[in-house]
Amino acid sequence: MSRQIYPLLIAQFLSAFADNAILFTVIAMVMQSAQLASWYVPALQSVFLVAFVLLAPWVGGFADHHPKSRVLIIANLIKAAGAGLLLLQVEPLLAYCVVGMGAAIYSPAKYGILPELAGHEFLVKANSWIEGSTILAILLGMVIGARVADYSVTWALAGTIVLFVTSAVVTLALPARVSQHSDSGSRIMAFGRQIGQFFTTPRSRFAIIGASLFWAAAATLRVIIVAWAPLVLMSRNATEIAELTLFLAVGIIAGSALVPRLIPLEHLRRARFPAYLMALFIFGLSLTDSLWPARFVLFFIGMMGGMFIVPVNATLQELGQQSIGSGSAVALQGFFQNLTMLASVGGYTYAASQNADPVLAMLTLGAVVFISTFLVSLRLPNRQLQPAG
Repeated sequence: MSRQIYPLLIAQFLSAFADNAILFTVIAMVMQSAQLASWYVPALQSVFLVAFVLLAPWVGGFADHHPKSRVLIIANLIKAAGAGLLLLQVEPLLAYCVVGMGAAIYSPAKYGILPELAGHEFLVKANSWIEGSTILAILLGMVIGARVADYSVTWALAGTIVLFVTSAVVTLALPARVSQHSDSGSRIMAFGRQIGQFFTTPRSRFAIIGASLFWAAAATLRVIIVAWAPLVLMSRNATEIAELTLFLAVGIIAGSALVPRLIPLEHLRRARFPAYLMALFIFGLSLTDSLWPARFVLFFIGMMGGMFIVPVNATLQELGQQSIGSGSAVALQGFFQNLTMLASVGGYTYAASQNADPVLAMLTLGAVVFISTFLVSLRLPNRQLQPAG
């Protein structure tokens, strides 16, 4: 595997750290404010996701038609601008939407560049490294960001701006390659054709729908925990909630590390088993009422999620590189997964505004994950995925 993946790992770590530090900084702002209602956190998550859905027809082609390393730099600077708006006390819903725009541009370039740096043989391993480093960054970003924000929101936001800019500088070490030439015509029409082209095989459908299922469940669980932890575990501030979700992040790192040996690209069908187990552990979390059992269950939810999403992402990148372009495939994935995340988080936002019980919401989420996994796995073939030749 190319040594050029190391600058990508460092740049991605810094950017993901800052992403999650911002999120828990905003959570701290909500928890410190008497004016902001309980639905404000899921509303923030929703406006972040809107950017992914609206920009999806453009960001994939932008990543494929320009050097992906330079696209990563542009995206980091946009995220830094969003953090700057928060620092200037612009309405958080608007400022966090700008951060979402940067993230929407960043994602296709981050995953789309992996097939350029790692061939078929190492693609699952490269994804494992990226997911592991990302979750480690999420872990540290949550805990450190929440602690700093509980002390000073201003210092927390200033720190995230520095991290985004540093990530952009590190990205300069990556090669500047263009995988495709620009297409003429409407990007909306081209995006529609890509959807039709990419949904022609069961494997590509499973990769798109499976990833959407995982991220919708993860996003919804995260916002449910913000309401569930103070009610059931008596958590009092953003730091305690971040420390609770730390176990979820550690579990994803463990699952990402184990999965290359257990679920290679040739045996994608195996990925449905950890998804089933993830649903069952979400059920289990809803039944816990003390701190350490909740931490252990969150660890196993994360482990199963890591074992599921890594081979799904690797399959999508390879199939995309062989057809519509890896960046476009990731943007297509981003459109569907963020649309489902927006629907699920939006649904919970409405339920929270109606004073819905977070325990019941968690039970419902577990049931939806289990049933959805069964449905999306029905037509997944046993035949092997052959590398491009």
